[in-house]
Amino acid sequence: MAGGEVSKVSKPQLRGLLAGQIKKNILFAAGVATLAAVIQKVFVNDAKKNQYAAFYKTYDIEKSFNQIRNKGLFDSCEPDKK
Repeated sequence: MAGGEVSKVSKPQLRGLLAGQIKKNILFAAGVATLAAVIQKVFVNDAKKNQYAAFYKTYDIEKSFNQIRNKGLFDSCEPDKK
């Protein structure tokens, strides 16, 4: 440094430092929570809905009812006589 040039050091932030960090942390947490919710919906909830839909496409409630009835599990109706 020649000719009296003095480098200035920036002053530290003394006011509002905590408020700024809290604001950053809240935005980060909201972003992570939103991302987690989207991932949960896409990979868990939608997959489960598709599994239920696939099951009920081939599900025959009458057949299921008759199987349970013939096992004698219902008190209100008798099994078929064979």
